[in-house]
Amino acid sequence: MMSQMKWEKLLSVKRFASSGSQSDIRSQFQRDYDRIVFSSPFRRLQDKTQVFPLPGSVFVHNRLTHSLEVASVGRSIARSVAQKINSREISGNKELINEIDSIVSAACLAHDLGNPPFGHSGEKAISSYFTEGKGSQLKASLLPEQWSDLIAFEGNANAFRILTHQFNGRRKGGFSLTYASLAAGVKYPYPSFGHEQRKKYGIFYSELETFRQIAEECGLICIDDTAKRYARHPLVYLVEAADDISYLVMDIEDAHKLGILKTEETESLLLSFFDPIDNSDALKYKSSIYNEVTDTNERIAFLRATVINLLVQQVSEIFMQHYEAIMSGSFMSNLVSQLGGHYQLALDNCRKRSVKLIYNHPEVVKIELTGFNVLGTLIDEFTDAVLHPEKTYNKKLLSLLPEQFATTADDTYQRVQSVLDFVSGMTDLYAMQLYKNLRGIT
Repeated sequence: MMSQMKWEKLLSVKRFASSGSQSDIRSQFQRDYDRIVFSSPFRRLQDKTQVFPLPGSVFVHNRLTHSLEVASVGRSIARSVAQKINSREISGNKELINEIDSIVSAACLAHDLGNPPFGHSGEKAISSYFTEGKGSQLKASLLPEQWSDLIAFEGNANAFRILTHQFNGRRKGGFSLTYASLAAGVKYPYPSFGHEQRKKYGIFYSELETFRQIAEECGLICIDDTAKRYARHPLVYLVEAADDISYLVMDIEDAHKLGILKTEETESLLLSFFDPIDNSDALKYKSSIYNEVTDTNERIAFLRATVINLLVQQVSEIFMQHYEAIMSGSFMSNLVSQLGGHYQLALDNCRKRSVKLIYNHPEVVKIELTGFNVLGTLIDEFTDAVLHPEKTYNKKLLSLLPEQFATTADDTYQRVQSVLDFVSGMTDLYAMQLYKNLRGIT
């Protein structure tokens, strides 16, 4: 029988890089949630693109609203799972299990903290600077493991760094969250190197030792010691499902608000999640609401909420169906992909329409191109400045670098990281304004 991870360790209330325990009316995991909500990196998400350019005449999702909604969905999934675990008497600590909703919602809040400006195109822009731009000249001065991070910049790994790294003048351990909340947010528990077949990763070379400490404290199973690969914390599956459900459904709603999707098609896409037999009660309820509500956007919002509620129940069931494999670290899929039947067909249809009409929409492509130019320029200028600080222009440029990102390290990797810490944390608006300033554009 394969060894299984234990909830008593997985739900560790111990804080990373902190020995004290402060008395509070909140639980330790609720404190995690609040620390993220009141943080500057979280606030900056309000001016970071989710999919569509912002701001616009029609308010759609940005990274902040997306993260809040993911946290709400994640909390619901976790509560459903907690009830199922406790009803089956498969954990000895029901009180602790009842707190997993706070852990999951905190991890959901933080899941996009590491995303650079201009959406996912920002990640590509950073990577391209090192694979295709002037940054390619740095390869010889870096370890292969460090170079691997730069040529495939990953927002997930950057979020983990933001949460745990001690920046200049800041507290040790970053946010000093509980080990449980930190582990629950690492979707890809391995570094960039040694996993050539995997496009994503969750740990930069600089945070390897930090993650090892967290994995050890939480009792995560080490799958491959050479490749530094661990099994996921079980709650990661709930965080991932909440994100998958939210962005697939919310992007459809945003596309409708912007007139990219017609009302009839939007309704059809959302209604396809309901089986006429299995979900007959929900469809009857839909008809009664439609008789009462005539506002088109409100009708779509109602359908969206109903679909999310349906999927929350389904993925919590799937978690329990694969419970043994998840707890032993052998479950290598994600919950949403296991839905099957008409649910999977509905999700596939949403994805296809999203790719065709949303992600390749001219306005979305324009923001991606803007991101490439703006971030490419900023990284180029500030990288040259940290590597050659003696130049007159660079001295002026470095005066713009906030103290928390300033570095005196001789190590090229650390110097480049200080630039990426600065640039990736910018909002869309600040990055654009600084780009214009440096280019003399008014």
